[in-house]
Amino acid sequence: MALPAQYQAIGIVVIAAAAVLRVPATGSTPSSAPQITLRGVVAGTSFTPPAGAIAAKTTPIRFGHTRVCLDANDDAACQPGEASALTDDHGAFVLTGPHAFPVVAEIPQAVAAAAVPGAARLVLRAAADAVSPGAPAVVTPLSTEVTRIMEADGLPYRAAVERLAARLGASAADVTADPATIRSAPARAAVLAESVALSRRFAFAAKVLDRRDAASMKEAEQAAMNVEGIPRYDHIFIIVLENKATSMIRHSPLAPRINALLDAGNEFTSYYATANPSEPNRIAISSGDDFGVTDDAPWRCMPADDTANLPEDPLPPGLPPCVNDTNHNIKGRANLFTAMTTAGLAWHEYSGSKNPGTDWRFNGAADPTLIAADHVYPADSPVGALGSPRVRLPFPLGLYVTKHNGSVTFQNVRSAPEFSKNNRTLGGGQWDEAIKHSPSTPAGWNVDQFGTDLLSGDVGQLNFLEPDQCDDMHGINVPGVVEGTAEVAAASDCAGAPGIYRGDIYVANLVQRIQASPVWTNRAKRVAIVLMFDEGAATAGFNSCCGWNPSAGPTIAGKSLGVLTRAADGRIDVDRSIVNYSQGNKGHGPSVFGVLTNQPQAPKHVADSDAYSHASFVRTLQDMFQLADPRDDWSYMNRSKYTERFIADHLKLLPEYADSADRHFDAVRPMNHAYVIPKDYVQKNGFPVPRVGPDPNQLNAWALK
Repeated sequence: MALPAQYQAIGIVVIAAAAVLRVPATGSTPSSAPQITLRGVVAGTSFTPPAGAIAAKTTPIRFGHTRVCLDANDDAACQPGEASALTDDHGAFVLTGPHAFPVVAEIPQAVAAAAVPGAARLVLRAAADAVSPGAPAVVTPLSTEVTRIMEADGLPYRAAVERLAARLGASAADVTADPATIRSAPARAAVLAESVALSRRFAFAAKVLDRRDAASMKEAEQAAMNVEGIPRYDHIFIIVLENKATSMIRHSPLAPRINALLDAGNEFTSYYATANPSEPNRIAISSGDDFGVTDDAPWRCMPADDTANLPEDPLPPGLPPCVNDTNHNIKGRANLFTAMTTAGLAWHEYSGSKNPGTDWRFNGAADPTLIAADHVYPADSPVGALGSPRVRLPFPLGLYVTKHNGSVTFQNVRSAPEFSKNNRTLGGGQWDEAIKHSPSTPAGWNVDQFGTDLLSGDVGQLNFLEPDQCDDMHGINVPGVVEGTAEVAAASDCAGAPGIYRGDIYVANLVQRIQASPVWTNRAKRVAIVLMFDEGAATAGFNSCCGWNPSAGPTIAGKSLGVLTRAADGRIDVDRSIVNYSQGNKGHGPSVFGVLTNQPQAPKHVADSDAYSHASFVRTLQDMFQLADPRDDWSYMNRSKYTERFIADHLKLLPEYADSADRHFDAVRPMNHAYVIPKDYVQKNGFPVPRVGPDPNQLNAWALK
């Protein structure tokens, strides 16, 4: 039966076995062999992304006109001569064959395209062990994943089922059941959500095989879980800190805990930001471009002749307009937030020290009623015995700032119904207790939603963690008042060298909280923590890399710069509508970027010295969550598509690259350690890489085993 085009679904086959014979799943069988009859249905879970005020929806559906077969030669395909049948209009089928071979369901394009938009077809499988006498066997995206795990890790069927069940927080029975029959609401939700993600992966695997990028469906399924060498993770936590170059953090006595974490995990030693200040870097981390933004102006600031906000995202009453030479309200541009939501994946933005109950679209305000005690450090600390127990610190201006919240900048994110729900509080700040006990705090306000989410498992696949401006090493002035007097004390430890030490302590506690949570300790889940700084410290316009030429300026050879676009007819053009686009993308750095994973068998102590950037990180995240196709440059957002090949193919439209002295350095790559730096390599733009020649090892810092 035909399905509504707006559905994104995953096929599920329910098979009742009348009789089962245990024989090898290869070769031919005599025609006189006893027959088995399998009855079932091909069904799935449809996902409808949110649209306007309508929330996302996931529901079970069924597929008709789908071929189901007994896979006699175990090649994950229905071949001539193998027992097969077509499902009817309601997804039901009857299949008769000689043995209990593995089962394959091939959902054709007419049906798969409705299930997974853009899919040519979808192939689902179940191992022979999934069929047993007297019990129905269920072939789903989850059973396909079980089979893939068996093949990838050499596990027996039951062990693979239990691993997947542990990942989802469900029972083995839930994993092997028809999702429509699961009674537990949490287990049902987890299975449906995983089905949505697996559906996209396995549809992509079919595409990989059909264009001959893999030799078999089995190989294609493994490749779909490891796009461009970036494995699929269940959750990633990205801790973004502020304004410190690698030289200010690495091996500094002010940051012993961060250095210990970097030493324990993996590190990218040549990571570059876009230019100062914070806002363009948050935009780039969220989308792979800064769109010409070079300041920290509010999201509502735009040129006087620019279009106003969409009707569903009006400016609050009484708020004056903000005129700026560059549009800070990014409209109609791809970003990670909408890409994740559209794919049925969750993102959360966690921010520290938010004024309780206030609008996420606006900076935090000072509140003299919220008082915290100053920190007091031991005399032998790197910053001395700072602070006093008698000093009280009123809640200062700007602990939470929108320039550090990438989700605020994009109009399609800000106007979406899930925007407020996905923006959440990050605890651990100095004023948490004051907020908790303030009579002005709204009932039900959770000062640390992140801590609650870690315990419940309600974290996103993609999570940005933004400490407040005291804890992120940015630094703000917080004068204290001596208890019992009107005397103003010296500034707190929110800036300078004490601010680095304070941030180091905060990060260590935050990482410890994550690593103590059920999300991290469940080794069946694949979890990573990223420690990064939004920008380093360098001469702006001189030390950039990875997706731009720092010497571009407003024009090159009289040609203004813009974003390349591709029309429906395939025609490629330059979109020069972004005001002052050429002023951005100047580059900055290098800065610290480290990765920790919860997988005991994952490589450790890897130092990748190839040059990467925010655009590289966005490309990596798109691969991690299968939001793009490496064979389709246009599926990568903004400048994250600007690989060496892409630049070479479109050089006439990219004047900023015409005089590039080092095409590799100026291009974008996933952070996969695939490039081996030659022994005689010398970076051409004036800032030498930390190493020349191959790294001591070429291990992938994101690898899981």
